[in-house]
Amino acid sequence: MIVWGRKTSSNVQALMWCIGELGLDCVRHDVGHIYGGNDTPEFLAMNPNGKVPVLKDGDQPPIWETGAIIRYLAARYGDERFWPTDDGARAQVDMWAEWAKINVTLGFTMPIFWRVVRTAPSQRDARAIAEATAKLDAVLGIAEARLAAHPFLAGAHFTPADIQFGHILYRYFDIDIDRPERPALEAYYARLEERQPYRDHVMVSYDELRVRD
Repeated sequence: MIVWGRKTSSNVQALMWCIGELGLDCVRHDVGHIYGGNDTPEFLAMNPNGKVPVLKDGDQPPIWETGAIIRYLAARYGDERFWPTDDGARAQVDMWAEWAKINVTLGFTMPIFWRVVRTAPSQRDARAIAEATAKLDAVLGIAEARLAAHPFLAGAHFTPADIQFGHILYRYFDIDIDRPERPALEAYYARLEERQPYRDHVMVSYDELRVRD
């Protein structure tokens, strides 16, 4: 199994976390951002969008789009608790995974993380950051209610929904922003911190992304 994508990409982190949770052997190549390599003919033949990650699993064709890769790995290598065979139970996992991707990741990465980390301090828009943080917190209120009633986002067990949601929490809790108290979310994050694949693939330095004056 081969993955193309730099370790500081949040999408690559989600994928590598999934691979780690499934106990799969994998070789990862740094591609994208300062490493380049995602505009070569060879890479574009695998993913014409020129984006990471890309996964090659044995004789299978290359797969791109993080959510699609995670669902593929879950279906092929996951057990019943990680990726249920029952249609209704699996739909619940997929529903929360999509919710996290569309509402949480997109509400954090560009509107907040890019403005705080990938923008020079002198160019930061404090009002825009505060507004985006407040908007994200409203979404996190949904997670707070869910996690107050369940140990994981889709219910009783760790699933791809937690990967799609949890992979941004390290940066969310690490960067310098105002965060309202969310006890259930904070307890959930503490549980994620106990997972070795999370520490290995998500809780990594993003200093190479930081823009300074």
